[in-house]
Amino acid sequence: MAVPKRKMSRSNTRSRRANWKATVVPTAACSQCKSPKLPHAACPVCGTYNGRQVLEV
Repeated sequence: MAVPKRKMSRSNTRSRRANWKATVVPTAACSQCKSPKLPHAACPVCGTYNGRQVLEV
């Protein structure tokens, strides 16, 4: 198992952690009601997926 030989300085640690960014969740418009929804998932507003009703809302 790899173990560091020296303690990493505070500036190196913080500059490394500065690249930990949250990404924006991608959304797609629903083909029926045009509300934003997750891609490849049923619409939470109208309950349709791929042009057919799959959820009762």
